[in-house]
Amino acid sequence: MRLLEHNNDSEFSLTQDFVSSKIPEYAILSHTWGADTEEVTYRDLIDGTRKNKVGYEKIRFCGEQARRDGLHYFWIDTCCIDKSNNNELAEAINSMFRWYRNAAKCYVYLPDVSSPVIDIGDMSDQLPWEMAFRTSRWFTRGWTLQELIAPTSVEFFSKNRELLGDKKSLERHICEITRIPSKALRGSPLAEFSATERMSWAETRQTTREEDMAYSLLGIFGVHMPLIYGEGRANAVGRLREAIERKEKGIKYENFSIPFSLSMISEIEHFVAREDELRDIHKALRGDGSRRSVVLHGLGGIGKTQLAIAYAKRHKDNYSAIFWLNIKDEDSLKQSFANVAKQILREYPSARWLSSVNMKTLDEVIDAVKAWQGLPYNTRWLMIYDNYDNPRLASNKDPAAVDITKYLPKAYQGSVLITTRSSQVQIGHLIQVTKLGDLRDSLKILSNASRREGLMDDADAAKLAKELDGFPLALATAGAYLKQAAIAFSDYL
Repeated sequence: MRLLEHNNDSEFSLTQDFVSSKIPEYAILSHTWGADTEEVTYRDLIDGTRKNKVGYEKIRFCGEQARRDGLHYFWIDTCCIDKSNNNELAEAINSMFRWYRNAAKCYVYLPDVSSPVIDIGDMSDQLPWEMAFRTSRWFTRGWTLQELIAPTSVEFFSKNRELLGDKKSLERHICEITRIPSKALRGSPLAEFSATERMSWAETRQTTREEDMAYSLLGIFGVHMPLIYGEGRANAVGRLREAIERKEKGIKYENFSIPFSLSMISEIEHFVAREDELRDIHKALRGDGSRRSVVLHGLGGIGKTQLAIAYAKRHKDNYSAIFWLNIKDEDSLKQSFANVAKQILREYPSARWLSSVNMKTLDEVIDAVKAWQGLPYNTRWLMIYDNYDNPRLASNKDPAAVDITKYLPKAYQGSVLITTRSSQVQIGHLIQVTKLGDLRDSLKILSNASRREGLMDDADAAKLAKELDGFPLALATAGAYLKQAAIAFSDYL
């Protein structure tokens, strides 16, 4: 945890990172963010540009109030976290509830509440700032929920830095505004309140980033999970609910985690283009844990396998396990299932359904893998069925054709990605993979595969790329040959 500390010249500076056991007493600020351009960031403190921003006044307020309370250190989320560091950001968000709970003082700064001079002739029972307090934006934001509940001491300050009261003296107002029971505000264990009730405390609140509606509740439920910005609110909340259920039922997430590996798959070193298709796949497979399926179909050599590999590598953190199966024929598929079973058993030798199965009896192995995938809360796996080019269809009379439905997991959960040359495979969301339309993408593949640079201005390279007609496999094959052979593009043509 990185703090701010007072210097002798009445200024302040960032400290080193403190380990948990050596964090000194500190005050902490709770506030609502303004525009990103207004808030003082970690980089602003490092570069010395902090005083140029509107948000600097909040930092000064927190530091001066901490000093008045005899506290040398203080913490503010805008500038004490290096948000350009994803690991640091993830650790901070997963630690945030604890940091607020452990603060000696929490100061709530309300820029939309003023504290006017009290008119001694005013006989109203209502405090002059009460209406503004009740409608303050602070009570509508997602992150401020834990900032209200976690600390023991929470003090509310107006725009002009006047103390309005604390969590105890304003308890009646806070309970009426938030519908949070007084017991929760007074520090009763949150486990005494049902998950449904705790969820209700946040249902009218909002966050700037949609996923934060889930991430801001991690401390309220005492769970931890990785951050995946871009997954959307529904998926983030779905993962949060899964984590809550696992905690309540004593089921740990790690029971279904398998290390990501594509060691048995041949892949190109530098994948190019296909951003639209990658977005489409991600959008179609995002969900709440129920079954999602995508079929990538297109001509042979068009790059379906490499697209599936690129998706798996880019989004591996979205999944507890990713399994790759070769479905070019039934024997290959069964052997792939045996490899999947071995992957699971390497991590969990006593895994239910698998530990007692004879690995030589492949049909039993397949049933055991599908049963493992259907276990409660095991909803975040991805199965990739590659090379489904001989599907059993009414129009396909080949006796060697494969019926993929026999090999799909039985439970309606998890994600399935299929690559095939057939546009008639109607399982889930269809995405057609076409030839590369941009000559520059073809030249990038040639350049990467051949290890030759400057191809964008090479007329012969452009001519070869056009001849190969936007087929990634043909381009990669030609590039690999040119890497080995000391010939010019014109000679290859």
